[in-house]
Amino acid sequence: MPHVKELENHLTSKLSILYDPLEARSIAQLVLMHILNFSKTQLSMNGLRELSIKQITSIEMVQEELLTGRPIQYVLGETEFYSCTIKVNEHVLIPRPETEELVHWILADQKRNPKHDIQILDICTGSGCIPIALKKNLPNAHVSGLDISHHALETAAQNAVLNKTEIHFYHQDILKAANDPDPKYDIIVSNPPYVRHLEKEKMHKNVLDYEPHLALFVDDDNPLVFYRAIAEFASKTLKNDGILYFEINEAYGDETRKAMEEAGFTHVEVKKDLYDKDRMAKGVLKR
Repeated sequence: MPHVKELENHLTSKLSILYDPLEARSIAQLVLMHILNFSKTQLSMNGLRELSIKQITSIEMVQEELLTGRPIQYVLGETEFYSCTIKVNEHVLIPRPETEELVHWILADQKRNPKHDIQILDICTGSGCIPIALKKNLPNAHVSGLDISHHALETAAQNAVLNKTEIHFYHQDILKAANDPDPKYDIIVSNPPYVRHLEKEKMHKNVLDYEPHLALFVDDDNPLVFYRAIAEFASKTLKNDGILYFEINEAYGDETRKAMEEAGFTHVEVKKDLYDKDRMAKGVLKR
């Protein structure tokens, strides 16, 4: 029987047709860790361990799916986000590392200026990864999430149960949302659709073929449609000193800042991600 390291090398070689060698190796390791229920440390320490026929068969089945270009997260049905296990499927985007940076920014701000019993709303919640990570780390917060997709909301609700978090999810098209006359949120956060159709040629085939376009793309001639709508909504529903956080398109940092300022937000800050790209923004509402 082949051992763990042999299977890792074999799978890496196969996946190198679609991915660069480092990414192919990383995906191969994720597959083995999932099927063998190993941590990364356990995987490295058990390289000479022989695999059972059942385990080999499972790896071969996963390999077959991966070679179609389907993302590893969809093949395995889950991913990790800010130390939370998040179920994913074709109805929700795969959480990205830059979104973890957005969550980290919010939590760092809360650590510096702690508030109790705060109300948080996540708009375009998708898998629910943002509100779940926030609730896990801010257990006294009252957290909600909304989305236009019923299927996404079903997945988000399942993820909330999986991670033992109490979150209220509801269906809403934010582009048609009515303003609440009574401001009630301390924080509103959103990672809305922001990829222009003209950017498709720069994207990996496995994103275009498998991830939901509803959650990805906006019209080329109106790339900030969601940011303007959400900023306007937030200007009516945030309390005094409430904060709006966005994940943003790196090409529209200045434009996003301007849209937030036009909606009444002050102290607007655009923050770069680990790759030195404009990726996040926040603004404070002063009433």
